[in-house]
Amino acid sequence: MYDSALLQLIYIDMKDRILKGWSLRRGLFVAFGCYIIYTSAMDKSWAGMLFGAYFLSMGIFSFGCASGNCYGNSCTVNTQTDNVKLDNK
Repeated sequence: MYDSALLQLIYIDMKDRILKGWSLRRGLFVAFGCYIIYTSAMDKSWAGMLFGAYFLSMGIFSFGCASGNCYGNSCTVNTQTDNVKLDNK
């Protein structure tokens, strides 16, 4: 289905996303996700475990702007402003 070269690129990209670019915020997401999963497992709450898994995966795989690592520049903000004239009627 996929070419082996494409699979190799996907593997390298995922490996880099997991192993590189760690920050305090990303580590806190992992720790907080683990804590939520642990406490939810003790309470036998499946919804809480899914909630914790979301935070854990956000920290491990570095996705989402909430983790502070806007991967692929998907969260860039255009700082250029255009001159716009407003008509006052």
